Amino acid sequence: MIDGPDKVTGAGKYADDLALPGMLVGKVLHSPHAHARIRSIDTSASERLPGVYAVVTGQETPVKYGILPVGHDETIFAVDKVRYIGDNVAGVAADSEAIAEEALRLIKADYEVLPAYFDPERSIEAETDLIHDDRPHNIEREYHHHFGNVEEGFAQADYIREDRFDCAEVTHAALEPHSTLARFEPDGSLTVWSSTQVPYYLMKTLASTLQMPEEKVRVIKPLVGGGFGGKSEVIPLELAAAVLARKAGRPVKVTYTREEVFYAHRGRPRTIVELRTGITRDGKLTAVEARIIQDGGAYCGYGVVTILYSGQLLNAMYDIPNVKFDGYRVLTNKPACGAMRGHGTVNARFAFEQQLNMIAAVLGIDPVELRRRNLLEPPCMTINGLRVLSYGYPECIDKVVERSGWKQKYGKLPYGKGIGIAGSHYVSGAANPIIRSKMPHTTINLSIDRAGTVTVFTGAAEIGQGSDAVQAQIVAAELGVELDRVKIVAADTALTPVDLGSYSSRVTFMAGNAALEAAREAKRQVLSAAAQKLATTPDNLVIEDGNVFCRDDLRLALAFEEAAGLAMNGNDTLRAVGTYTTPEDSQGGKYKGAGVGPSPAYSYSAQVAEVTVDAETGQVTVDRIIAAHDCGKAINPLNVEGQVEGSVWMGLGQAVQEEMLWENGRLMNPGLLEYRSASTLESPPIEPILVESNDPEGPFGAKEAGEGSLAATIPAVAHAIYDAVGVWINTLPITPEKVLKALEEKQKPGVRSQKPE
Repeated sequence: MIDGPDKVTGAGKYADDLALPGMLVGKVLHSPHAHARIRSIDTSASERLPGVYAVVTGQETPVKYGILPVGHDETIFAVDKVRYIGDNVAGVAADSEAIAEEALRLIKADYEVLPAYFDPERSIEAETDLIHDDRPHNIEREYHHHFGNVEEGFAQADYIREDRFDCAEVTHAALEPHSTLARFEPDGSLTVWSSTQVPYYLMKTLASTLQMPEEKVRVIKPLVGGGFGGKSEVIPLELAAAVLARKAGRPVKVTYTREEVFYAHRGRPRTIVELRTGITRDGKLTAVEARIIQDGGAYCGYGVVTILYSGQLLNAMYDIPNVKFDGYRVLTNKPACGAMRGHGTVNARFAFEQQLNMIAAVLGIDPVELRRRNLLEPPCMTINGLRVLSYGYPECIDKVVERSGWKQKYGKLPYGKGIGIAGSHYVSGAANPIIRSKMPHTTINLSIDRAGTVTVFTGAAEIGQGSDAVQAQIVAAELGVELDRVKIVAADTALTPVDLGSYSSRVTFMAGNAALEAAREAKRQVLSAAAQKLATTPDNLVIEDGNVFCRDDLRLALAFEEAAGLAMNGNDTLRAVGTYTTPEDSQGGKYKGAGVGPSPAYSYSAQVAEVTVDAETGQVTVDRIIAAHDCGKAINPLNVEGQVEGSVWMGLGQAVQEEMLWENGRLMNPGLLEYRSASTLESPPIEPILVESNDPEGPFGAKEAGEGSLAATIPAVAHAIYDAVGVWINTLPITPEKVLKALEEKQKPGVRSQKPE
């Protein structure tokens, strides 16, 4: 990790570490009501307060925005009404935090409280007092997909199972809170430093909402202390800081408190999955029908993508000939949900893998064998148009089965001890960009100076996932130079070319391919110049350890910097450009919503979890998790292992602990003490196994490693609980109370034990 030294020594700077001369403190006034019309806002007392330089309300910032072109429904500050407790009402910039807080207290807002909707199944029935007037029944979007013939598929089935799953809302809980520093330059241009995963999209949104030319806006990403999707769309404070800086004529920094971070949210929505699956008696899937409702909160955000992913990625794991999906993204008077690690797929995958294990128990088929009977045969195109080239899932299953001793343990452990299995997958970047255009998904500019230093200019955002290191490694490997020769200049919209950001696990595949192309072009130039000097052909030359050698005569050699200097033809640097655009056949079908789900490559994971369940208390202890992950090719194996472990850890939290608790629209646990994410005390040994399927289109065969392992953890744990005490829990998180209730239900007369014989 090339940014490791700065992080461990404290030399690295995060957004809240930054300070500028004359910098003011920005604060935001939030709504106390879940749904209310704004009658008036009186800011006069705040404006008169000594030390206050700017007060801004929604009337001054009416331009709507959103991360998706189809979902521009937010403003920096509320204009007509507030839509959730915590919605932004006004902003102030002052000399100190204390003065800014006092200025917020002096703002007088008069509200007309409106009926509010907190449950998506009730909200979808709404006729009046809609959250957005142009969204009937509070439905943000609905999609209805039918591939193959589901009715015929169910007719062919020997067994049909229907279940309902309910997954609680969870959030990212990144250690670093959202923070943004904004400064207007004397020429009217704007510079913003922000903890963001998407510098390019933030630049475009700043230009749009502040009505400025894009070339006058510069976004710089400092170190980011965790994103996980929570910083992959524009958060209102990023825009508020810029608006306040413009009005105050001074730099302004806004850093959210931990409670404000929880209300900013953009986490994983509560998801209700009604799943119906048909299967033959010998274990072959014939049809799947899913009805999925997501509680999206008050604004669109990534909602359209989130609900589409939940249906589209039912496919590309198994061979399912007939699939029907009805998806509803529903608005409620709570903070907007968005992208969270494993975006859109985690809850649907929990439901599917859980039901697959339930079916296996009924049919008396080993759940491992049931999965093997429904594997894909790549290269292939799924029924909904997802192209699968590399498919390491079968090997992932084999590895975890062998490592865990599955055959000796499943159904054979003492009561209270259990083992479970599940699988998951994810995209290696979306094949279609958020903003439809003909430009490449990413561009890399590479330069080599006369000292032989290689500088990579990349717009990709390093957010802790190791993207800077991976790009440097790819370039160093292709050029045959030492890693410390390669320098990264990243995520500064004034210096680096366009990259669409760090989300959907796109960077290694997409920016990696662009970096590889740029390195190959630079290598071509170096070898051509060296060939002339050494009186040979470029094909006869190789670069290793910073030197250019002749293959047939190792005595003929040049230092890399000398060869690069020859290629410069009198210029100061050698330059090369690399780009990446997804292949046309990976971009999906032509039906509505087909743009979400397609990817140039999919990762795969299989996991086995072992648990201990205390039948007296309902307490679940996860003892061990083995996770095999198909990453294509591990460019940085240690980093890939870390990503797998992190995914498993987040999945573990959602499985048995994490839940946002709401009471009439008010979050009851908006802090890291009350919101119980897994700590080191709850974390079992996690054993990552890297499976290398070598994707034919990935850089050196690499593909996604940061998200695909998360979703398998949850159903693997749930399955292990069933193996331990014979009960299925179909709601998340799986708390001791739920386990005890299920055990009590099982003991009622007439209820047959579900523990396998």
